[in-house]
Amino acid sequence: MRTATSLITLGFTIYKFFQLESARVTPRPDRVIGPREFAFLMIVIGIVSLLLATLEHRRDLKELRAQYPGSDRTLAGIMAGLVSVLGFVALIAVLFRQ
Repeated sequence: MRTATSLITLGFTIYKFFQLESARVTPRPDRVIGPREFAFLMIVIGIVSLLLATLEHRRDLKELRAQYPGSDRTLAGIMAGLVSVLGFVALIAVLFRQ
């Protein structure tokens, strides 16, 4: 979850940094991938890694509950949901802002 959060926030930070930088300097049109696309990829990778980690966590919890039936619930699912909302907000901001 920490890695996914880091990827999402780093992607959004890169986008905002280069958005501010492009206001000062003329962007180069000869780039294969620009800062916006790179930020988009970072955010998408963060969201996908969060989804995969959540699925793996649920599978592990299922196995633990089979061995230890009285185990407590965790807040990891709620936190993953909140972080994924953060990721989708950042993704929408990158997609729809010029």
